[in-house]
Amino acid sequence: MNIIHSLLKNNRFCRDCARMWVYVRPFWFWALMAMVICIPIGALDSVIALFLKPYTDNVVVAKNMDSPWYIPLLIVGFTTLQGLLNYASQYLNTWVGGKLTRRLRAELYDRLLEMDAPFFDSRTSGEVMLLFNSDADTACSGLLDNMKRLITRVFSSVALVGVLIYNSWQLSIMAVLIMAVALAPVSKMRRMLRSLVDRNVDAGFKVNSAYNETFAGNRTITSYNLQQSMKDRFNGFLQEIFDISLGMIRRTGWITPFAHFIVSIGLGLAIALGSWMIVTEQITPGEFVSFLAALIMLYTPLKNISNVAASVQVSFIAMERMFGSLDRRPSVAESPDAGALDAVERGISLKDVTFGYGDGPDVLHGVSLDVRVGQVVALVGNSGGGKSTVVSLLPRFYDVRGGSVMIDGRDVRDIRLKDLRRSISFVFQDNFLFEGTIRENIMLGRADATERELESAVRSACLTEFIGSLEKGLDTEVGERGVLLSGGQKQRVAIARAFLKDAPIVVLDEATSALDNRSEKIVQQAIDNLMRNKTVFVIAHRLSTVMNADIIAVMNDGRLCEQGTHGELVAKEGGIYRMLYEMQFSKTARSPEETEAGR
Repeated sequence: MNIIHSLLKNNRFCRDCARMWVYVRPFWFWALMAMVICIPIGALDSVIALFLKPYTDNVVVAKNMDSPWYIPLLIVGFTTLQGLLNYASQYLNTWVGGKLTRRLRAELYDRLLEMDAPFFDSRTSGEVMLLFNSDADTACSGLLDNMKRLITRVFSSVALVGVLIYNSWQLSIMAVLIMAVALAPVSKMRRMLRSLVDRNVDAGFKVNSAYNETFAGNRTITSYNLQQSMKDRFNGFLQEIFDISLGMIRRTGWITPFAHFIVSIGLGLAIALGSWMIVTEQITPGEFVSFLAALIMLYTPLKNISNVAASVQVSFIAMERMFGSLDRRPSVAESPDAGALDAVERGISLKDVTFGYGDGPDVLHGVSLDVRVGQVVALVGNSGGGKSTVVSLLPRFYDVRGGSVMIDGRDVRDIRLKDLRRSISFVFQDNFLFEGTIRENIMLGRADATERELESAVRSACLTEFIGSLEKGLDTEVGERGVLLSGGQKQRVAIARAFLKDAPIVVLDEATSALDNRSEKIVQQAIDNLMRNKTVFVIAHRLSTVMNADIIAVMNDGRLCEQGTHGELVAKEGGIYRMLYEMQFSKTARSPEETEAGR
């Protein structure tokens, strides 16, 4: 009861329980039945102790074998009934817990899908797995299991105390006082455990992330002989968890020996006082044996009360974290007044854009750029100059700190997110393919596409020959993250997906930089097909791929330093673009003037 009292004093706990009721309500009858069944399960614990009184007085003391012959049969019958009820309660708990967990996991996953890029930037995969998956199981099934144990124990205690009072109210007062002293430390359990549970969760994040990194980075680990380094790192995480476990024992482990000590005092006093009351004929030997059996059954669970209390606290803390995850909202939110975007008719503009990641310093400083519909704009410059950051602002992966990104004169923050993102296709340097078939990955571009439209996308992405060489064709599995395909094949699958999406704006982020010459040539042809009649943003380090762009924007240290055509920029004496051009072509190309003269 001290556990419940300490929890009820916590307003957050009360709010979370009220919220949990919303999820329990559809199954309230079965949840209630699971809990109600626990009442007789606990109460039946007292049967054996209760029957010991007539048995001892008549058989042991009076030596009368004609008396309660049916008691052994009743004990067997009640014990069997208790077992059946326990099975029914366990089954209902598992059913209700599974229903709750399934619904909450689905809602948590929905919430996870709504999270924006800043959320994922600041968290590990292990943290996401625990917060949006494991906590639901701990909070639902774990909580129900612990509540079943708690209710069973409460009503077992009530029934056993009833047996104590029935046999001797004087001894019962002493027994209940001893029990209260043994339970007193449990009321402080939440405060003692909270910080350690939080630390244990953080350590669990690291372990889960280590498994994910080992899976995703297995080739890097092998090629760099990082096995020992990874072992040492992982063992460090395990040591941290071990230290936290010891910390929990140091903080709460003393409760168990303390309970043992108090219980032993209670039993000792019961035997001493009971013996005196038998001698003075205040109670019969049968009443004393029944009382002592009930007292032992009442006290025995108290010896391990800290473990039960810790499990309950962990479940409630997981419930807090789970609702905290459900309450998260993306920082990039849709305005209530956001409108539709049916088409891109005039162009895209960046007006004095300033941006920084999280609480960090600005990485873009006053960037302004105007792109008309149908134009190709290339973003070039040294690594870290802000090129990828600029294009990530178009679909609102992030929101600007200052200035605005506009489409057809409308701030992207005033456009519905689904419409905005439907209007932009991305082809990255390392495109993500989902586990499944080539067909399934391409159809992500537009789920309702016809077979003819799919074939057209495959043909335009220069995939026809490759697909034809596969035994299962489009139904070939790609493996997790597309591991069964080469880099060029993955690129073309991603391009086919973009073809099917048919967005008016296309962003090519270093789409060919990681390919060999042959693959690059094929992929470049697919990209050229994709770019037709589109407004295109190209990020490239190799200037040979962007010389024909309508606008070349040179980024350096987060600033737009130069913009113009290739001819205009290469003719600019002392310009950054000209310097980049000379660095890349000095060994293989003529001078800029000669190049221009030959154009």
